[in-house]
Amino acid sequence: MEISAYARAKNPSFIIIPQNGPELYTSNGLSSGDVVPDFFDSINGVGREDLNYGYDNDNKGTKSDDNKYMLDFCTLAANHGKKVLVTDYCSDHSFIDNCFSINSAHGFISFPSADRELRAIPTYPSNPENENAADIENLDSAKNFLYLINTDNFTSRQDFIQQVSATNYDVIIMDAFFNDELFSASEINQLKLKANGGFRLVIAYMSIGEAEDYRWYWQKNWKRGNPDFIEKQNPQWKGNYKVRYWMTDWKNIIYGTSDSYTQKLLDSGFDGAYLDIVDAFEYFEGN
Repeated sequence: MEISAYARAKNPSFIIIPQNGPELYTSNGLSSGDVVPDFFDSINGVGREDLNYGYDNDNKGTKSDDNKYMLDFCTLAANHGKKVLVTDYCSDHSFIDNCFSINSAHGFISFPSADRELRAIPTYPSNPENENAADIENLDSAKNFLYLINTDNFTSRQDFIQQVSATNYDVIIMDAFFNDELFSASEINQLKLKANGGFRLVIAYMSIGEAEDYRWYWQKNWKRGNPDFIEKQNPQWKGNYKVRYWMTDWKNIIYGTSDSYTQKLLDSGFDGAYLDIVDAFEYFEGN
């Protein structure tokens, strides 16, 4: 992946985790197909939503055939040395416990969330699964993660930093911005320290398959077709627009320039990027 090549040329240990879109793992888009070596070489792990709960409706079990389809790809990634991070959407405590049990049995790490907008630190369980004081120097050693990309419930950036710093999660996946202002390198360094004294990884969320109208790059006159890479708005997420992700102008926003998204993450000291809307190809296959 070009994003990985750009980032690792500047920071060889920069972590890349694509979420969903597992058909990209293989040459024929099937879990039984031959893996694409360049793709796997460019990533450290994979993210998977709705594996056990939430695929059709939040707090509902994922149907067995859908679960098997996703699980086969997750297993393929794990068998090729990639950490699998599973986010399930459920609120019943028994379902949450089940997520941890099932994912652990597969060797995956788990984040069950009661909120699909990912705006809260869970209150159940009260401590992260497999909480530990170890220094987490790479993704392979992580035993849990916090996925927290919406800051609406925090009164200020300092409130966000204080609340996250009070946790012992091994990996934090967060937005790189608070109220449109990029977190600084010193702030990210604060977040890299767990409450128990161990060091952890801080990964930035980055959407690469949709443009978001609240980001610094968005221009007031942008709309579908202007610029050329903007497609229609995602009806499920207002303000998010599908993009022709292969076009140079969009690529330049994401990586490769001094003002690109990836460069901002590098400048702020994030340990890596969690890439969303990797499955944007599905939109264009159907349109």
